[in-house]
Amino acid sequence: LQWSSPPEAIQRFKSQEIWFAPPQFYELCRLCNFSSLRELHKFSSDRALEGCERWMPVMLTASDGYVQLLPGDELYPEDPDYTGEKKIIMSTDKKVEDLMKEGSVFHRIVIKNINNLAVYVNIQAKYKHMNPVMINSDCSDYSSRL
Repeated sequence: LQWSSPPEAIQRFKSQEIWFAPPQFYELCRLCNFSSLRELHKFSSDRALEGCERWMPVMLTASDGYVQLLPGDELYPEDPDYTGEKKIIMSTDKKVEDLMKEGSVFHRIVIKNINNLAVYVNIQAKYKHMNPVMINSDCSDYSSRL
């Protein structure tokens, strides 16, 4: 085991030294908003009583990849299948790039392959949460020093 800051972990993911699932990639991108552990602690203390919401990512299969849709995204279903009982499959013949060009309200993780993820968010986070820094695992740009 090796300690890594969020940017270092993302860099190690990018270089395929380690792997983590899209939700962990998303959370590491949120942690990149903080330049120190003290700053993260202050943020979490300040918003601790604000509340939280249940999320269920919804997978949209495109012709050349996948998009995990999150609440607030314009393509997110009004009534997501939280249990898997409905067996709803969302798919399109469009390419991911076309979906991104056509859209305007994003809260999603784009998955081109197992080591190529990108987070796109332009909605206001609820409950005073911090949106993730939009990072593409192919060409990252971040400044956190956690």
